[in-house]
Amino acid sequence: MPGMGRPIGTANSLIVSTFQSSLLHQLVIILGIAAILAIAWNALRASQLQRAVTRRTVAANSHGGTVGAPPLPTTTSFETEQSLPAEPTARKILRIAFGLLWVFDGILQAQAAMPIGLTSEVIQPLSAASPHWLQHFLNSGILIWNNHPIEAAVAAVWVQVGIGLWLLVAPRGRWLQAGAVVSIGWGLVVWSFGEAFGGIFSPDLSWAFGAPGAVLIYCLAGGLIALPERLWARAQLGRSILALVGIFFVGMAVLQAWPGRGFWQGAVHGRPIGAISAMTSSMAATQQPRFLAKSVTSFSGFVDAHGFAVNLFLVVALAGIGIAFCTGQRRVTRYAVIAAAVVCLADWVLIEDFGFFGGVGTDPNSMIPMIVVFVAGYVAMTEAPALATAPSSSTVAAPWINRLKASPSYAFRTLAAAGAVVVTLLGAAPMALASTNPNADAIVTEAINGTPQSTDAPAPTFTLSDQHGQSISLQSLRGKVLAITFLDPVCTSDCPEIGVEFGKADRALGAAAAHTEFIAIVANPIYRSAFYMNAFDREDDLTTLHNWLFLTGDVATLQHVWDDYGVQAVVSPAGAMVDHSDIAYVIDANGDTRYIMSADPGAGTSTTMSSFAELLDQEVSSLLASAR
Repeated sequence: MPGMGRPIGTANSLIVSTFQSSLLHQLVIILGIAAILAIAWNALRASQLQRAVTRRTVAANSHGGTVGAPPLPTTTSFETEQSLPAEPTARKILRIAFGLLWVFDGILQAQAAMPIGLTSEVIQPLSAASPHWLQHFLNSGILIWNNHPIEAAVAAVWVQVGIGLWLLVAPRGRWLQAGAVVSIGWGLVVWSFGEAFGGIFSPDLSWAFGAPGAVLIYCLAGGLIALPERLWARAQLGRSILALVGIFFVGMAVLQAWPGRGFWQGAVHGRPIGAISAMTSSMAATQQPRFLAKSVTSFSGFVDAHGFAVNLFLVVALAGIGIAFCTGQRRVTRYAVIAAAVVCLADWVLIEDFGFFGGVGTDPNSMIPMIVVFVAGYVAMTEAPALATAPSSSTVAAPWINRLKASPSYAFRTLAAAGAVVVTLLGAAPMALASTNPNADAIVTEAINGTPQSTDAPAPTFTLSDQHGQSISLQSLRGKVLAITFLDPVCTSDCPEIGVEFGKADRALGAAAAHTEFIAIVANPIYRSAFYMNAFDREDDLTTLHNWLFLTGDVATLQHVWDDYGVQAVVSPAGAMVDHSDIAYVIDANGDTRYIMSADPGAGTSTTMSSFAELLDQEVSSLLASAR
């Protein structure tokens, strides 16, 4: 976390409980939306049945019950989706598989460690291994997530679950295409910020480790799903998909074989020196079921001893499969698809370790999505001739409003897709709003320092002098809400940061600041004169605040105030700076202490309000509101 605060653990009880509570709260909202959609579905279905009865009655009256009259119509051409040709199997495979993958990824995002662990255990290690320009790019995303960990983590859950449901339930046509386009957009966000562009700028770039990133494959699938259905009636689309995958495999084989990239070595004296050996060793060390751990550990030992042979197999397999895919011949590609699926599954289990065991796994990594894509490509190539002879959907096309009124299936899937859109927006909208706010959430400093201690007792009185030599007492400030802390005017570490945070919280109040006083009391028995206090104020831009007081007094008076407020001040051996308690008090207009806070600022930067300033502002604002 940026700022002065200690790092927050992934199991921090406040962060975890707030995250789970937010998820539960939004789940209740989603269930309420589902209930509303169910009511709408029942009303629409009742309307459809009523129209069917009316048509039967009108038809019966027009025939007059004549013997030999044609049978009465019970449906219209829009009342069943059977009037449409079957959905292309290849696209159906992509739609269902990636819909399930998005839902599964959303469930993984609900792990308790995700609000803190995603950046600390996933993105930051990726950033550290990336070029400097990419580190700056990733750090902007890390800052947003760290400043708003709850909103960000909750958003990731519902956006991905919503996109997955959208692909699974949306009716064919624009609803489905819109879901596919949204999946591409979100996938690119995740691929760039969450996967550091899939590690393609990493020196260890390798197909075996997940390149080019699982989510980029999700984006490719979204683009294929968004294609017009008529394109799936051409074998060329399937051949193009396989050729694209084939070219990628051949390129990855070249990189895997390139000398000097560290893939040909195993281990020396038990220490992994090859990239594959290091990867398998790290995977073997992750927590996982025992039966899997045994297989991964055994394979890791095999790689250590036979690193050259393992890499040779990968190079030959990738090159051979890639060339076979590029031929476009059905028999050759059939065997290549089988071989590729076997190799991908072996890599997924033995090298990628299923992608989500240990640490904070966000998806099952690249192998399963890759299998789905080239299987769909093969099916598209072999199924196309049958699709070409099917009736065109344009012959049964109708305005969507007519289909909604007449077709139960279309109506149900449309309402379900609308629900999926709402789920997606329920996650995306709060996070989009939070990302425009540079202020770190108050919960960050609460997670570091604990929540403010609520109390209701008379504040200890004092009479001191301000930075201008005026006498100030607690009684003279009655009627205003006070924020009080203790600062060393010659401190060069914590105190300037705390002073800046007080200033930020003060300015954030706007016009309401006229009813408050932000106060610092000197915590240094040696350097306590107005000269040092004014220098401190100028350095931290506090002289522009009309309600800022820096108070001092003689040593005996200050010691009495420190004792009353529980502040320890110990002069350091150098005799200048003082080690003292970082603490803040919020006192109401009646002179009663209402909140006691640790004054460690927590998250924040020199240009944005930190989490501590946000929290202080909230507590002061709450007392101002209650005083009205």
